Amino acid sequence: MLRYLIGLRSLPVAAALAIGIFLVDTLTSLHFAVASLYVTVVLIAAHDLRRRGIVITGVACALLTVLSYMLMHGLEADGAAPLRFAVSLVSILIATILVLRNVSANLRVKEVEQERANLARFFSPKIVDQLVGIHTPFSFARRQPATVLFADMIGFTAYSSGKPPDLVIGMLRDLLHLLSEAVFSNHGSVDKYLGDGLMAFFGPPLTSRRDATNAARCALEIVNAIECRNQQRIGCNEDAVRIAVGIHYGEVVQGDVGSERRLELTLVGDTVNIASRVESYCRILDAPVLVTGQFLEALLAEGSQDLAKAFVDEGVHVLRGCKEPIRLLSVRGERKAAQRPDDRLVCSRPADEVG
Repeated sequence: MLRYLIGLRSLPVAAALAIGIFLVDTLTSLHFAVASLYVTVVLIAAHDLRRRGIVITGVACALLTVLSYMLMHGLEADGAAPLRFAVSLVSILIATILVLRNVSANLRVKEVEQERANLARFFSPKIVDQLVGIHTPFSFARRQPATVLFADMIGFTAYSSGKPPDLVIGMLRDLLHLLSEAVFSNHGSVDKYLGDGLMAFFGPPLTSRRDATNAARCALEIVNAIECRNQQRIGCNEDAVRIAVGIHYGEVVQGDVGSERRLELTLVGDTVNIASRVESYCRILDAPVLVTGQFLEALLAEGSQDLAKAFVDEGVHVLRGCKEPIRLLSVRGERKAAQRPDDRLVCSRPADEVG
């Protein structure tokens, strides 16, 4: 019966029920706490009202109980009437408190679900679980070391020229899915998508002792995944895709940027700019992956000598927009020995399985 009533418009039903309880409590001499039925009014009204409305409903029911008692008994104690009166008020109070706690809990669950959905767009599942459990804000401006990775498709304009829009968008979705999976599977975070590429970082907001190692594994996984996917494309008479990955390690500033209508948690600073320049320099050295000397030092400091052996010294270069020359190291397409067996992607996976 209660479920049927809730299926109707809750507020009119609650008001009608409250009036009915008031009339019964006032005009009859039933020897039980009729006003306790106001608990039902609070429960029904809670279906449409927020916390403030629930409090008002509870107070209104309590006032109706007091009014009914005054009309029936005045200020005189009449047998068990004061006890029934007290029981009714306590019932209304307890029901109101429980409903408020339930509403607050439901709102918190929705907030956590929304927060988790937003974070899942940029952070790996492991980092999302840690961030959701933090009750203090983490988006305030902070400065800390990080590994920044840029990945971009080479020759996208030429590749997409003359192709149907749905084919181009499908290829981009496939590429970005591949890049994102490589980042997330190595405990990295996506800062932003850049059309035919992305910017990722390893470290903030929760740094670890393996940030450079995770970034190196991510880069090698991307190279291997692209090679596997290109084998499928060649088998289907499609053009192969070339990728450029640039990595740099250094200090970054993390914080919210944007307007009041749209804020994004992002990284800024020289480390980000250098990583972007390194990725662009991949085209000049014809290397799928380029990293800086600072990144290699961080990799060695983490004890990842085996991964460091995958990188070949390319000497010192002056990058556009950089005042000082930077030592660069590359990973050629055939250098995959430093990967773990469980990091390698299966080349036989059909391309249409990607979401």
